[in-house]
Parts: sequence; C-alpha cells; structure tokens
Amino acid sequence: MKLGNDRGYEALKEYSMLQLMKKIFDGNEREIKKLEREVKKINELEPLMEKLSDDELRRKTDEFRSRIKEEDDLEDLLPEAFAAVREASRRKLGLRHFDVQFIGGIVLHQGRISEMKTGEGKTLVATAPVYLNALLGKGVHVVTVNDYLAKRDARWMGPVYHALGLSVASIQHDVAYLYNPDYHNDDPGLDKLEPITRQEAYAADITYGTNNEFGFDYLRDNMVLDIRDCVQRELYYAIVDEVDSILIDEARTPLIISGRGVESTELYIRFARLARKLEKGTDYTVDEKAHSVPLTDEGVAKMEASLGVTNLYDNENMELSHQINQALRAKELYKKDVEYVCKDGEIVIVDEFTGRLMFGRRYSDGLHQAIEAKEGLKVRSEDQTLASITFQNYFRLYHKLAGMTGTAATEEKEFRDIYNLDVVVIPTHRSMIRIDNADVVYKNEQAKFSAVVDEIERLSKAGQPVLVGTRSIEKSETLGLMLKRKGIPHQILNAKYHEKEAMIISQAGRKGAVTIATNMAGRGVDIVLGGNPPDPDMIEEVKKCGGLFIIGTERHESRRIDNQLRGRSGRQGDPGGSRFYVALEDELMRLFGSDKISGLMEKFGLEDDVPIEHKWISKAIENAQTKVEMHHYDIRKQVLEYDDVMNKQREVIYEERRKILTGEELKPHLMNMIADQIGKMVALYAPPHIHPDQWDREGLFTSFRDAFPTPFKVKLEDMTADRVEDLEELLKEWASRAYDKKEELLGGEVMRQLERFALLRILDEKWIDHLYSMDILREGIGLRAYGQKDPRIEYINEAFDAFEDLKERIQEDTIKFLFRVQVKVDSMREKRKVQVTGTNRGEDGAAVTTKKSEKVGRNEPCPCGSGKKYKKCCGR
Repeated sequence: MKLGNDRGYEALKEYSMLQLMKKIFDGNEREIKKLEREVKKINELEPLMEKLSDDELRRKTDEFRSRIKEEDDLEDLLPEAFAAVREASRRKLGLRHFDVQFIGGIVLHQGRISEMKTGEGKTLVATAPVYLNALLGKGVHVVTVNDYLAKRDARWMGPVYHALGLSVASIQHDVAYLYNPDYHNDDPGLDKLEPITRQEAYAADITYGTNNEFGFDYLRDNMVLDIRDCVQRELYYAIVDEVDSILIDEARTPLIISGRGVESTELYIRFARLARKLEKGTDYTVDEKAHSVPLTDEGVAKMEASLGVTNLYDNENMELSHQINQALRAKELYKKDVEYVCKDGEIVIVDEFTGRLMFGRRYSDGLHQAIEAKEGLKVRSEDQTLASITFQNYFRLYHKLAGMTGTAATEEKEFRDIYNLDVVVIPTHRSMIRIDNADVVYKNEQAKFSAVVDEIERLSKAGQPVLVGTRSIEKSETLGLMLKRKGIPHQILNAKYHEKEAMIISQAGRKGAVTIATNMAGRGVDIVLGGNPPDPDMIEEVKKCGGLFIIGTERHESRRIDNQLRGRSGRQGDPGGSRFYVALEDELMRLFGSDKISGLMEKFGLEDDVPIEHKWISKAIENAQTKVEMHHYDIRKQVLEYDDVMNKQREVIYEERRKILTGEELKPHLMNMIADQIGKMVALYAPPHIHPDQWDREGLFTSFRDAFPTPFKVKLEDMTADRVEDLEELLKEWASRAYDKKEELLGGEVMRQLERFALLRILDEKWIDHLYSMDILREGIGLRAYGQKDPRIEYINEAFDAFEDLKERIQEDTIKFLFRVQVKVDSMREKRKVQVTGTNRGEDGAAVTTKKSEKVGRNEPCPCGSGKKYKKCCGR
C-alpha cells in the first residue's frame, strides 16, 4: 500500500516493527501464555466436579490433604483444588471464576503479585490460592486495608471455604469472628459471624485481617510473659490485597508499641511560642522539597538570645536546636485539615495516600508534641518505644508472600528489590474502553476549581455519574461548598467511617450522582453503574450517558495513586472517562514542574481561566512524578537499610524470648553465662600475658564475691593457681556450688520459675532501653556526614557495638539478680505464692535481706536492690 506521505508511511512501518519486537520480547505475554495452559487443565476437570454431591465435594479436602507429603505436592494438586473452589463458589455464591481470575490465582500461589484492574473480582481471585495453601494446615492470612473489608470478605467468601470443610476467621481491632452459617445476629452486617478469641481466629485455616492487626499481634506475642498468651502461629503464607498501598505507601511507617514517657512537656509549649515570633524569610527559610525549615543566621542569633546560650549548635544544646527545628516544621510544613485534624482535643493524622484518619498513630521524634503545642492542645509526653517493626520487615517474615492490586507495574523494581516479588499484569475479562483525556492546566487554583465545578454541573445534568478525587479533607470540603452554592447535590467521603464509606461509594455509579472522595476512599468496593443493587434499565441509561467519569483535582506525587483513581471507572468493559485538572499552584507543579509551563502561558498571554491542554504537558507532569517516585523509593530503601540492622537484633532477642517461654532447659544456658562472665573477670585481673606474681588476685576475689555471693565461706588464700585455666575452674566451681545450694534451698521447680522470670524481665528491660538508645542514635547519625563519614556505615558499626554491650548487660544483670534474689513462700494461702526479695551486702560482707513490702511507695527505691524506683522494677 502506498501512502501519500512517505515520511508518514516510514513512521507507521517503524511503529509496527516496534510493536512486533515488543510482542516477541514481552516476558509478561509469554508468562500469560504459560499460565493459560495451566488454566486449560483446570477447565478440563470442571465436568467431573459438577457431578459431585455437596458431601463428596467437601470430602475432596480430606483427599487432598492425604496426598500432601511436602509443600511441593501443592503443584500437582493445583488443577483439582482450583476446580473444586470454582465449583463451591458456583454453588454457594453463584459466581464462577473466569479464566483470567484463575491466571491471577496461580500467580498468587507462586508467591508473586497479580496486577488486575478494578472490577476484575480480586476478592474471588484469592479464594483458589488461599484454599490450596490452607490444605497444608499452617494457616493462611489474607491482608486487607481496613477492618470493614476484613469482616466483609470473611463473611462473603466464608460459604465457599465452609463448603470445602475449612474454617474462616476475621480479626478486628477489638474483636474476632468465625464464619458460622448457623450463627445468627440481629445486626445484618454481623450475621453468621460468631465472636471468638484472637487465638481461635489465628487457629482457623484462613484468617482475614488488616496489616496493622497482624503486625501488632506479632509484636505483642513477643512481649508476653507466658507462651500460652501468644495468639499467632507460624507466619507461613500471606496474600496482601492492595499490596502497593500496604508494602509501599505505608512502608516508611513503623508499627510501634509504646509506653508513656516521663519527659517534661513544657519545652514544647515554650518553643511553639518562640516559633510564632520568628518570621519566614527573615529568621528561617522553608524547603518543601527537602521537608525542612532551616534557621537563617538572623534566626539563630534571635534564638540564642531568647534561650540565653552562646552557641545553639553546641553538643550540650542539641536538644534545644532539635526543639526549635520541630516547632518550625510543625508551623510551616504540617497544616490543619491537610496533614492532620483536631478531633476531641487530640491531633489525628490524615493518611496522605488514602485521606483516612489514622487514629492511634502519632508522629515520632517530638513532632506530634510540637503540633499539639502549636494548636494549643494538651501536650502528651513523648512515648517510649517498647517494641517496633516496619511493614517491610514484618511481611518479609512470611515463608511465602503474594499480593494483588490494580496498580503495581510502575513499582515493580521496588517490589523485586525489597520483597523479591515479581509483578504479572493479568489481562482483563473484557476489553478496557475507558477514555483517558489529557490533563488541563490552569494558572491558579481558583480558576481550576471553577472549571471543575462547571464540568461537574455539565456532566451531572447530562445524567453521567461523576467521581471527584481530591488530595485532602480541606480540598474536598472546599469543593463541596462550591457545589452547594450552585445547588448541585453531592456526597463527600472523608474516609472516617469505612462501612458508611463503602455504602456511599457503591452508589456513586447512579445516574447523575456526584461523589467527592479524598484520594482512594472506598478502595476495595466496586462502583456498579446504575447503583447497587443493580437495575438493568438504569445500567443501560448510565452507559448511554458515557458511564462513570473520573475527575482528578490534582496530580499526586505517585502515578500509581492517579491510576488507582482512574481505575474506578471502566470496570468489566464498561464505558467511562477521566481527566485531571491541574493548577500551577498545586504542590507537585510548584515543586517539580511549573516553570516551563508557566513561561508558555505567559508567552501566549493566556488569561487565568484559559487552560492549556496538550499531550506534551501530560508527559511533563508524568516526568515530574517519576522523579518524585524515585526520590521516595530511595528514602524507603534507606529506611529499610537502617531497619535491617535493628531487624537482625530483633530476631536474636525474640528468638531468645521464645526459647525462654517454651520451657527450654535454662540452667545449662545460665551456667554458660556464668562461665563467660568469670572468663572476662579473670582476663581483666589475671591476663595470660602477665606473670602470675603480677596478677591482681585481691581485685579478682573482691569482684567475684560482688558478682557471685556464696552461702559458704571462700578465702583469698585458696586462689593460688598459677594457670589461668585453673583459676577459672576454681571460680566456676565456687559459683556452681553456690547456685546448686540456692536451688537446694528453694527447690527445683521454684528455681526454674525464677530463672525464667529473671531472664524475661531483664531481657525485656534492657531491650527497651536499647531501643531508646538506638532511636537517639538514628536521629543524630546524619550529622556524621559533615565529618566526611558515611552515616549508614557509622550506624551499622555503632549498632553492633551497642548490641554486644546489650548482651553483656543482660548477662551480668541476670546473674546478679539470680545470685542475690531471695524467695519467700507464703504458706498462709492454699496456693504457693513466690515472692521475690532482694539482698544487699553489709560492710562485713554478710548478706542483709530486705523483704518486699506491700506498702512500698511507687517512687521509693525497689527493695530487690536493683537501684531503680519500685514502679520501674518489681512494681511493674
């Protein structure tokens, strides 16, 4: 064929060749072809499954389990197991898995990420791999983004699993449920959900819950004092729904269990007042890209005068410089109704990715207190970390991990680097026909919002439903007010109540409906054209109007978040459209991309209300987003590198705790600790490279008696050995005899309890102190860069030294406690009550015993002799 324009013909030929090469080398397409062959095997079994009775279908589970000898056997069972799930779903839910849903399910079973468009039925996709892996009896966790979805999905999919003989549970923030078709509740949302204990929920074959609940339960299990109080089993297999939200957006937010600290809160109030007196531009500058507010020379001078110090950045004034820095960050970078809201006298953080209120979460490093002081609220003391872990490290604890979402391909590098997860893009059941329009750019925000309101009015009058995405609660309410003035009916979702939110979002597809949502509010709930329950006539009317139209009022820093918003429209081959409205004043444009576009608008003398619309502009915005994504990825990777150091230490401590709790014989372990400590003592007072005549035998004897009080008399004159080994053997023999005497006095059972109590108490106490020290180290380590040192290497080295010191202190304090502790048996009670008492040494070296009184004041010294206040020691 000859085209009139030769250059056009050549361009078309080149494009066709590129498309052909892409197909040849497209690994995703090859992968799909391979998976389709597996699906064909499943389909061939469908007629056989249809012939089974309900009882025969249920007994398939027992048959499958009898055929499993090891984990690899699941591969051979996959076609039959998937076919059984499809049949159970068809009978109980009236839903038959599509072939593409099985492709997604196989990818999940393989421990990878299935990228599936909105409306492709991800909840149903998960049932097949969940069932197959649950056959091993190790428990499968399905992770959702909120409690409502965890409860809804367990109840919705429960009949499928129940028909196959498996138990299904859901854990919520304060309760847990078991799916039970015979249990009835007056609340329709809780019907067939029977309240159970958390332990029972984790003992179920399949457990639904949020990432927060699974993570916090892991931390709490590693703080219990009795193994019977643990709720979780082995972390075997997890499928993470909305995997990008949980493993990427929330990756930098650690889970922290904390106790109330005791630091004074007056400093925060004082520095909030000082920050109000400082002027932007004169006393400090604001760097929004770096998220910092550095003082100018004038500002430093003002602060030094106000605080009465000569150098604000002296080591002794580091706390003061930190306080003013946080006060200024709170003043300039954290805005009310954007980053947080004031609710019931408290600061509640707003999730920047979902717009949801994050109750119970607090900014760290004193920032939360600085914001409380800025808003004039009661300032809570800074919390002390008792246990913490990032989502990155928690989910890497699972033997096998998989995930599903509508948008993962843009972050595939991060998934592969950090979680070793590949992304497979699953084809849609029906072709996507949504029209994504180019962005329109306005000079200022006022012109942009006016254009958005006009577009909403035009579309809703024509009967086309509109979903409007905003980046903050403040913007959604501003837009809502503008619509109200124009008399346009609408609903606003601020993501405060998940169940109400799900109901509103499910109706967003009604004819002419206008719904405003903060980013991804309602994520996980389908928007059905015509409303819910669907009306066939209404569906057709809405389709004729063009389907659901998405309006984005601002570009997000991440393309993925924008794609999620767009993905709410055009589900299952439905018509739809989308467009983003952008202003040069928007945060992304202001920081990363407005200069060239602004110059273009000025050049052509465009008015404020005249937009620019061109594919080049959309491309420029996308490039700006890519830069920000890479920047955030680098930050998340750095967070992980630092947390990996703590993660290795956490694993050692938690493994040690588990050994103590599981009743492992502790005496040999303690004898090794004693031998190790004696070895260090001897090396200090009788080093092998010094002649025995030069040894400090008196110092060694005194040190030994202080560490190991003996109930029998030992004499310095007996320490005559001239070989280090002989000296060590003598001291170990004395310590061992003293330990055996104590055990003989107390009885073996009491001694074993005492060993467990001592090790747990001291390990926990020292670990908490260590976490606090590491927090302080992490905060200040960045300053090492000024000395031409790599902060990360410095952190690793210092963390290693600190951990070695931690292990030594645990050892020393445990031994000191066990050798000095005394036990009183209360015979006045029917049960034996073990009561710890402490011993101190008198001037003559004899043991002086002080019993623990019930009347000891909380702030008085603890009678056990630890030197700590009673409330911080035995009174805990």
